[in-house]
Amino acid sequence: MRSFDVIILGAGAAGLMAAIEAGRRGRRTLVLDHAETPGKKILISGGGRSNFTNLHTRPENFLSENPHFARSALARYTPQDFIALVEKHNIPYHEKTLGQLFCDRSSRDLLDLLLRECADAPAKIELDTRILSVASTAPNRFTLETSTGTLQTQSLIIATGGLSIPKMGATGFGYDIARQFGLAIVEPRPALVPFTFDPEEKDRWCDLSGVSTEVIASTASPKKSRTNAPPSFREKLLITHRGLSGPAILQISSYWHPGQTVSLDLAPGRELFASLLAPNARRDPAAAAALIRALLPSRWAERWLHLNPPTAAKDLSNSTIATLEQQIHAWRVTPAGTEGFAKAEVTVGGVSTAELDPRTLESRKVPGLYFIGEVVDVTGWLGGYNFQWAWSSGYCAGQQA
Repeated sequence: MRSFDVIILGAGAAGLMAAIEAGRRGRRTLVLDHAETPGKKILISGGGRSNFTNLHTRPENFLSENPHFARSALARYTPQDFIALVEKHNIPYHEKTLGQLFCDRSSRDLLDLLLRECADAPAKIELDTRILSVASTAPNRFTLETSTGTLQTQSLIIATGGLSIPKMGATGFGYDIARQFGLAIVEPRPALVPFTFDPEEKDRWCDLSGVSTEVIASTASPKKSRTNAPPSFREKLLITHRGLSGPAILQISSYWHPGQTVSLDLAPGRELFASLLAPNARRDPAAAAALIRALLPSRWAERWLHLNPPTAAKDLSNSTIATLEQQIHAWRVTPAGTEGFAKAEVTVGGVSTAELDPRTLESRKVPGLYFIGEVVDVTGWLGGYNFQWAWSSGYCAGQQA
């Protein structure tokens, strides 16, 4: 039997950060993962360049049943703290849009940074290891049966991630551990994920696959929601062969629940038909159609006009113009569903924040047991926020375990 001060399950972003911090404190630290290589999701993130944080990170950029839970961890380890680590390793990076920071070269730079820091801490990493069972016989005393032998530890940190992208090895193992110890789980669901259409809606739109435009996407609060109304997102929308995608859709998908309608403003920040109301302006359908053709990509504009013809009247009334304006600012679609966990970038839901200390991420019920990263019911927006949650939560647990 081998003994450690800290054992971390999961060699992803949160787990490696926790290992670095625990190792730096002189704690005998071991990271275990069932995969043959560490940091698989790090390597594919950001199109292979890893959107590793966001300069504008705030608690409001995260979903959780407790919208204030992330505040403490984000304050203790900020984007500037992680940027300092990136700069320490001389990794070139750039800001893309909206505060999103990417590696200039490759996400491999980011993973190499974490592995070097683990080696220096030091923290040991063992891969291709299956966890057969976890038991606690006393406070701060855990025994793990693994495919490579029996382990004991004072502190156990669960950093196994959520259910998103199962082909990368995602499982519900972290939720199983939480349930074993009596911790509540907020039902997981796919987030940052494309929408799918039903057959009728597919026939109407999906032959335009590849067409994109800027929109404002929004949705209503689900019934009995404890949180404020979901935000709206002004970004690109992309029509796909199965439904809708693009940054605006991925963002709003995290707030969407089955059966809800999504509202899409196709003319953000503009009164598209205002010119028709000017004195002596042409008010005929051709003038209205010309404005739509100037707004949308050509194939989309023609489809929109086919499905929403201005009117057959020679002159458009004020009320008709108002209706046209309302239509273009509120295209309402009811997705049939999403592409599921297979295409979801992250998971909404997870270990309930009511079970955890917001400063340390330690279980309130089980001393020495911690949950960090995506396995927790804290989910960031698209744009580097989920990585920042991984760094912040991993740091906090590593400082305490």
